[in-house]
Amino acid sequence: MSDPQATVHLVDDEAAVRDALAFLMRSHGLRVEAHASGPELFDALDATIEPHGCIVLDVRMEPLSGLQVHDELIARGVPMPVIFLSGHGDIPMAVDAMQKGAVDFVEKPFNDQALVNKVQRALAMDVHRQREARAHADAAGRVASLTDREREVALLVAAGKLNKQVADELGIAIRTVEVHRARAFTKLGLRSAAELATLLERFELKGEKEDQ
Repeated sequence: MSDPQATVHLVDDEAAVRDALAFLMRSHGLRVEAHASGPELFDALDATIEPHGCIVLDVRMEPLSGLQVHDELIARGVPMPVIFLSGHGDIPMAVDAMQKGAVDFVEKPFNDQALVNKVQRALAMDVHRQREARAHADAAGRVASLTDREREVALLVAAGKLNKQVADELGIAIRTVEVHRARAFTKLGLRSAAELATLLERFELKGEKEDQ
């Protein structure tokens, strides 16, 4: 499913191509912004707080080529999926772009429906990316909400240690361990030590593994 607020950014230095592509995308209910060059695209993205959608980028353009625009997008950390439009002789360049992270390329002359399908797939990818980013931010907030003691207990539990072992290592009562453990699990929204270990490892928070 695509985001109805997502924007398809079309970048081509030929006005006729831009207009045709914009008409095609809008005829399928997609929101479109057309740009004559890479710098125009950058200005549009800079003016947007959280740009999302996808970018359809021609390989051969002036003053920056599509590959140069793509390199700049990577340097800026723009996460939106990129689809390249390429002529027959540009395929090696498009393949190179895909190796750098572009999600697809379409050879000119292209089939309208095939291009629309690729754009819709790219929009769905961006929705998934946003969902993953929100989930990561939520999990990071939960981890950050742990007190120092809850974090200490959580790390030891994630390392496979029993409550008594945690209590001995930290010099606290078993009941205190149980309280901090329960609070940590509640804050993190978890039920098992395995889930806890996976979450903490995701944020590179690791305790020492218990010797087997």
